[in-house]
Amino acid sequence: MEKSKKKRGRSRRALTSINPDAAGIDVGATFHVVAIPPGRADESVRSFRSFTGDLYALADWLKSVGVKSVAMESTGVYWIPTFEILEERGLEVLLVNARDSKNVPGRKTDVNDAQWLQQLHEHGLLRGSFRPRDQVVHLRALLRHRERVVEYAAAHIQHMQKALMQMNVQLHHVVTDITGVTGMKIIREIVKGVRDPKVLAQHRDVRCKETVETIEQALTGNYRPEHVFAMRQALELYEFHHVKVAECDVEIEAVLRTLNEDRPQPEKTIPALRHAGGRNEPRFDVRAALYRLLGADLTQIHGIGAYTVLRLIAECGDDMRKWPTAKHFTSWLTLAPGNKISVGRVLSSKTRRSSNRAAVLLRIAAVNIGRTQTALGAFYRRLAARVGKAKAVTATARKLAVLFYNALRHGLTYVDPGVSYYEERYRQRVVHNLQRRAKQLGYALVASEVASNGVS
Repeated sequence: MEKSKKKRGRSRRALTSINPDAAGIDVGATFHVVAIPPGRADESVRSFRSFTGDLYALADWLKSVGVKSVAMESTGVYWIPTFEILEERGLEVLLVNARDSKNVPGRKTDVNDAQWLQQLHEHGLLRGSFRPRDQVVHLRALLRHRERVVEYAAAHIQHMQKALMQMNVQLHHVVTDITGVTGMKIIREIVKGVRDPKVLAQHRDVRCKETVETIEQALTGNYRPEHVFAMRQALELYEFHHVKVAECDVEIEAVLRTLNEDRPQPEKTIPALRHAGGRNEPRFDVRAALYRLLGADLTQIHGIGAYTVLRLIAECGDDMRKWPTAKHFTSWLTLAPGNKISVGRVLSSKTRRSSNRAAVLLRIAAVNIGRTQTALGAFYRRLAARVGKAKAVTATARKLAVLFYNALRHGLTYVDPGVSYYEERYRQRVVHNLQRRAKQLGYALVASEVASNGVS
């Protein structure tokens, strides 16, 4: 009887301890729960408040019990002070995605979360989220703040347009952009008290498509004082936020100058400008700073401008050795197909949902490149016609990510082969597939005389 029980029972193997000096922290808004390996102290689980003094006490306690590596789980930005203080004290810190460290169902408490994190980390079952080096983190924080300020300014453009509509001033119908040269001159004159449409229409820029007479008709409105007041405040707030954007540019330029202190001047001169800068891009020479930092001009890749490269560096860092291959990089960006297989059957190959900012930038670049007469543009258009625009954007963004990775990791220079090169390769691939299918069916594919003579 005992022998049969042994046969039916499963042998249990203890998990190998990969990180014996590991701790787990469940981060909260007001307090943090910390778990260390049992036997290191009288209490293996302790709580610390989120005040700075308590965070330093937390770091001292972990050092005193011999902890060398810490895994923490958090949402929002509560983890940042704890992460930075522990890293400053020389501890290895891993910020863990909650998806990878789900607790056992029915046992959800802060203490259980911390102990579960500690056990998983001790056995090497957790992966830390990517975080670039400290100076790049500084750059990333400034760029994210700058983007937020630009969004605030954009909201006040809508407020100005709403006030104009309430006064039935159809300015947005006669100018492409109310924040352009013509639009801003007219808005400032209205705020100053000018109401005569003929006087306002004289501010028309020579590049404006509409005639002076059409602009006069559009500027004839009902200028009620409450709407003018609302537009005045929206204009002041719009200009105020652009002043703050300029201050952000000064800080960003200073950080880039710090990053380039130990970088030698590039031997080759910077290539000619391919992409013109947008309105909301920084007002200093971003290309020159990035060319010295990276040793390459990534703006030569179609669809990627200097500001986009700057934001990609802030999100991904300037060291691609964190990812062994381009496939690892595209997987981190969630631009690679999924791999959900069961019993040898592919259940799903959809890309994972993610809020990765670098992936968003590459998707925007993919949409822009679809309008260009380039090989990547031809690839996007052909794929969009076959499988839809959404999948075409993802596939083109992945190609851009591979080019970005290879340029930084291996120093490869991008050379656009052109639309005709891509179309010819596509034609050869189709013909090869047709010849293979014909051979399988016992036929031979013969080119017609019209096709061989190049007559369409």
